[in-house]
Amino acid sequence: MQRALYSLTLLILLLTGRLQADERPNVLFILADDLGWSDTTLYGTTTLYETPNIERLAARGMTFTRAYAASPLCSPTRASILTGLSPARIGITSPSCHLLQVRLEATPGNRAPPQFKAVPINSATRFDTRYHTLPEALKQAGYATGHFGKWHLGHEPYSPLEHGFDVDVPHWPGPGPAGSYVAPWKFPDFDPDTPNEHIEDRMAKEAVAFMQANRDRPFFLNYWMFSVHAPFDAKRELIEKYRGQVDSNNPQRSPTYAAMIESMDDAVGTLLDALDRLGLSERTIIVFASDNGGNMYNEVDGTTPTSNAPLRGGKATMYEGGVRGPCVVVWPGEVEAGSRSDQVIQSSDFYPTLLEMLQIPPRDGQTFDGISILPALEGKDLEREAIFTYFPHAPRVPDWQPPAVSVHRGYWKLIRLFHGGEDGAHRWKLFNLQDDPGETKDLAAAMPDRVQELDALIEHFLVETDAVRPTPNPQFDPAQYRPEDEGRPRPKRDPGRRAELPPAVAGWRAVKDCRLALKGEALQITSTGGDPHLSRQLARPLPAGEYRVEITMSSTARGRGQFFWQERGVKPAFFRDRSVVVDIMHDGESHTYTETFQAGHAITAIRLDPAQSAGEIRLRQLRLLDAEGAVVWTWEPGR
Repeated sequence: MQRALYSLTLLILLLTGRLQADERPNVLFILADDLGWSDTTLYGTTTLYETPNIERLAARGMTFTRAYAASPLCSPTRASILTGLSPARIGITSPSCHLLQVRLEATPGNRAPPQFKAVPINSATRFDTRYHTLPEALKQAGYATGHFGKWHLGHEPYSPLEHGFDVDVPHWPGPGPAGSYVAPWKFPDFDPDTPNEHIEDRMAKEAVAFMQANRDRPFFLNYWMFSVHAPFDAKRELIEKYRGQVDSNNPQRSPTYAAMIESMDDAVGTLLDALDRLGLSERTIIVFASDNGGNMYNEVDGTTPTSNAPLRGGKATMYEGGVRGPCVVVWPGEVEAGSRSDQVIQSSDFYPTLLEMLQIPPRDGQTFDGISILPALEGKDLEREAIFTYFPHAPRVPDWQPPAVSVHRGYWKLIRLFHGGEDGAHRWKLFNLQDDPGETKDLAAAMPDRVQELDALIEHFLVETDAVRPTPNPQFDPAQYRPEDEGRPRPKRDPGRRAELPPAVAGWRAVKDCRLALKGEALQITSTGGDPHLSRQLARPLPAGEYRVEITMSSTARGRGQFFWQERGVKPAFFRDRSVVVDIMHDGESHTYTETFQAGHAITAIRLDPAQSAGEIRLRQLRLLDAEGAVVWTWEPGR
């Protein structure tokens, strides 16, 4: 991997003199959320979505056809942009920075279900302030700095205001917009200006006000869109517009998502209009990119939100559809307008590139995992050996893979699946993206020498970044291993047919891989292995807020436990972002476990995953307490 302070070009600039602060161009960084490679009209891969303002942006600069996010999920990519470092080095490898637990470094995982061969790592959950960030570097160089939109790297003391930004609007740490895109929304202390105001319209308005206030000095405007992340809602008139344009044979067929794309594009247009009106266009660098691939696992309008075809996979996968996205860089007078580049670039490249553009030296001793892509912006080839993507997790989405790391070198791509082979060895997938951009032909078995060559680069990368790695699963059970399930989406039930659940026992329903019976002073849960879990509705919803769950139970099974809560109006009903892990002692003795969590909306139901293998569990009590310690809900046998 290449880590350099700067290219020879920058060294010459530093020796011959630097730009004064008031001579430096402004920087507008637009980061879309979950915007896939085929979600704009830049690459000729959509017939439904309309993005004239992104086309307008591309006409002013260079469009990259092979731009990669640092991760297939958002928070790791965001941290990479702000540091120029790989998520493997930072430790933020999953989007868990809104959770209550504060962890500043990644740690090895300790459990995985018995059907999995590798144990994923525990991601850091906050963006540590020890890093010298891009906004801090620009602020020290005399820039006004403003952050607008999504953050998802932690609330105070890890918010944008602690990472170099003068302004942060709406100062929201969550993974998506609060409640909805269209008002009334649920951002604290941030009310809509008009009824039914769209949050992206409002964010663009706030960003324009920042431009106007700082038009006489250089500014760094970090516009990180909420669009087009879930929840999936949009302006009603736009949904109706696209409803009449949908082709049922096109994998992109959600009118709601198409409407969300148009509102996102409108915000880009608002920013460009303001730069033109204020006379700032000719002295403003613009970067437009996405934090990961398009979402292909949620459901909206009876289908997936989007399709990344011809690329395979989407958000949360290591295939091209999960990490490759749209990208445009504008630098008036320096980058050829309307040009294109097929050079490979990555999120960690933007920090060193902008410093070189602005002739700002790095901090003493500061190095980057990314490189300056200035040669590519000048129409030249980049001198880089490879890029790496580190994703030591395995969310069960379509095209999912076990915990993995990948390398791109030229058109070759190798994916290492940690401990996915026999007896704890790794497994690999090899693709030639020039001949097979859809990653349909795995060449690993046919080209072992190429695999060995590229895997050596992966190993060097992991050592050099001091990455916390997945480990072999000590609880792996070959009898439960189903290799054919890898990459398969979860089965979807017929929406016209209600799922048949067994009758409730003491208010609980056995949802999967378990049986329930009331015996004495406990609910007996007989786990048959796999993913046992039970759930129940609350008679009265509990308001949003901070809670503590207390679970008293005994177990002779194995594996970690997990507690989920369902929030009103949020889909899917139970999801990992609305859960806490419970470390269970499977010694047959009764123990009480306590975990805290934050509910963003009213709680309507709860779910308990007591184990990850076969065994007997006896649940004696489950209580919910509010932030003051008052018991607000209790379950006990007989109550």
